Amino acid sequence: MIKENIKVIISDLDGTLLNKDHRISDYTKQVFKELYEQEYLIIVATGRHHLDAMPIIETLGFPIYLVTSNGARIHAPNKELIFATNMDSEAVKSVLAMDIPAEYTTVLFKENVWQTNKHNDKLLEFQTELNYVPELVNYKEVTDFDAIKIFFTHESHGKLIELREMILEKYPDIFSHAFSLPHCLEFMDKSVDKSVAIKRILEKENYQFHQAVSFGDGYNDEGMLNATSKGLLMGNAPDSLKNKLAHLEVISTNYEDGVANYLTDNILNNISLEAK
Repeated sequence: MIKENIKVIISDLDGTLLNKDHRISDYTKQVFKELYEQEYLIIVATGRHHLDAMPIIETLGFPIYLVTSNGARIHAPNKELIFATNMDSEAVKSVLAMDIPAEYTTVLFKENVWQTNKHNDKLLEFQTELNYVPELVNYKEVTDFDAIKIFFTHESHGKLIELREMILEKYPDIFSHAFSLPHCLEFMDKSVDKSVAIKRILEKENYQFHQAVSFGDGYNDEGMLNATSKGLLMGNAPDSLKNKLAHLEVISTNYEDGVANYLTDNILNNISLEAK
C-alpha cells in the first residue's frame, strides 16, 4: 500500500510509462492529469535525451519536471534547463579510441545531435518524432568529444557485459554506467544518476524521498526505486533485475498501463473514498 504522505510521483519512460507504440496511452494521460490537479508533484526520469523526451511528456497536457540522460539534465516545468553535466571530453576520446568491435552500435549523445557509427533501425523505432536527429560519423575523424553520455547497443546482452568489463577495467573510476534495457549499455559522468537528479528536484520543492513513489523497469532506475518510499518494478522488467530487487513489489507491464492502474487503485480511488 502507498503511505498517506505520498506527494510525489516519479516514473521512467521506456518500458514503464510508454506503451508498445512508445507513446503515453490516453488512459495514462487521464490518470496523471487527475494527479496533477490533486497537486501531486510529477517527475519523469528517463535515459532519453531531452530533445527526444520533451515532445512525449508534452502530450500529458500539463507541465512537469523532466530528468533526462539518466540524470545529466534537469528541465523545470517551464522547460528551463536548471541542471546540466557532461562527461569529461578526454575520457570520451579515450573510450572511443579503444578497439571496440564494429558489431556494436556506438552512440555519442551530444547537445543537438546523436552521433553514431552505424545506422540502426531499432534505435529509430523509439523515436515517434525525430526531434533529436542522428548523424553518421567515423569516430576516427571526430574532433569534438563534448558529450552527455556514450551509449552502446547490441542484440546480445552478454556481448554488452563483455564490453562493459573491458571499459571498466581500463577506466574503473571515471564513469557511472547502467543498462537502461538489456540491449542498451550507457556510460555517463560518475556523478550522474537518476536518484541524484531527483534529489535536487525534491530539495527545490521542499519534499523528501519518503514522500515519493517511483516506477521503473531498468537497471538505470535502481537508485530511484530504492530511494523512494515505495519503488514499483514493472512486470516487463528483466528477471535479473527482479531477482536483484526482490524486496520491491512487481506490478503489471507497460503494455497493460501498469503505472496508471496502480496509481488509480492506490491513490485516486483513495481520494475518491475520502471525498465521500
